[in-house]
Amino acid sequence: MTFSIVGYDPVEKEWGIAVQSKFLGVGAVVPWAKAGVGAVATQSYANTAYGPKALEMMAEGKSAQETLDLILVGDPDKEMRQVGLIDAEGNAAMFTGSACYDWAGGVTGTHFTAQGNILVDEKTVAAMAETFQQAKGSLAGRLLAALDAGQEAGGDSRGKQSAALLVVKENGGYGGFNDRYIDLRVDDHPEPIKELIRVYQLQQLYFAPSNPEKVKAVEGEVKEEVIRQLVRLDYLPGDFGDDEALYRAVTTYLHTENFEMREQKPGWIDLEVLEFMKQQV
Repeated sequence: MTFSIVGYDPVEKEWGIAVQSKFLGVGAVVPWAKAGVGAVATQSYANTAYGPKALEMMAEGKSAQETLDLILVGDPDKEMRQVGLIDAEGNAAMFTGSACYDWAGGVTGTHFTAQGNILVDEKTVAAMAETFQQAKGSLAGRLLAALDAGQEAGGDSRGKQSAALLVVKENGGYGGFNDRYIDLRVDDHPEPIKELIRVYQLQQLYFAPSNPEKVKAVEGEVKEEVIRQLVRLDYLPGDFGDDEALYRAVTTYLHTENFEMREQKPGWIDLEVLEFMKQQV
């Protein structure tokens, strides 16, 4: 009922899964990951015990293939299962049971495994594999590009409903308190992958650090635009007075809209935040 890709970034030390399905809330079932350990996608009459069991085994030092062999032992319904794993070193393993509904199968390669069942045909996993290997940028971006390519190549033969993206990184979560670097879900939507990409772009806007090249002084045309938008959005009266009042209004806006990660010293602003302001209604 699902297609997914599990991947690893050896430079950033990130593990992640992107998944789509004609199934409500697929993000609550398929993706499992732990920083420094690995990532798992369990699907097709998913045995959700595979997720924590596989992570526990890989945390003990077992490889993805060793872990896969062990979790399948003792499952009387294993031929109905499909699962893909990446271990701590980025090694991939994948299993598709003989009782999975056609089309079902997958592709493994360096630092990734792509798999799916009830697909239009094998082109979905082939497109995911090719796109992931060719794409540049972050692990999250590559996983999403691969998922989108899989959908364009055919996807789930029954249609679309939900999608999810999970990427883990040591101390990558909010405030550095856990490893949930990116954890996004679209539980019910006519275009779940496109919506997931949109939400991911928002997540990057809110939580990724500012690009130094896009941090500018609040002066000249930039200052005029900042004033225009703050007045329009009722953060600043038309007769606001001096620059101190302007800078306070900028700070109030940033804190109200949860842009603390994009906050600059007084008199400076991130142009990506300013662009977001211009889009608000």
